[in-house]
Amino acid sequence: MSRRNPTWQLPLRLTAGAYVLDSGLQKWDPDEDTAGQLHGLATGTYPFLGAVRPVTFTRALAAAEVVLGAALLVPVVPAGLAGLGLLGFGAGLLGLYARTPGMRRPGTPFPTPDGVALAKDSWLVGIGAALVAGDRR
Repeated sequence: MSRRNPTWQLPLRLTAGAYVLDSGLQKWDPDEDTAGQLHGLATGTYPFLGAVRPVTFTRALAAAEVVLGAALLVPVVPAGLAGLGLLGFGAGLLGLYARTPGMRRPGTPFPTPDGVALAKDSWLVGIGAALVAGDRR
């Protein structure tokens, strides 16, 4: 398949877009406990987020995920632009994986059982990079 033919993007955009959109919708109306847990995990890695209330943080995260997921699913959004958003989002998640104690086996980049869920987010970075690099001529 030619790289100029954008159909190669469809499986990438559909899987990542549906996943991210659903994740955002699940967080849309958080209870205090859920918001506190998400905020606590995020502030452990990104301390500047401590200035934001947990519910406000979780709603903003949900909105960002909904927008990003929709951008990936809507074909009028250029692949490179949607890919940049996904690349940034995925990199933030991998930052959580890399910096949160107990997520990685000591001295390796490989996950502990607790870190598998965050380590799996590496596929978002790969898809984002492919969308950014994919249509170079």
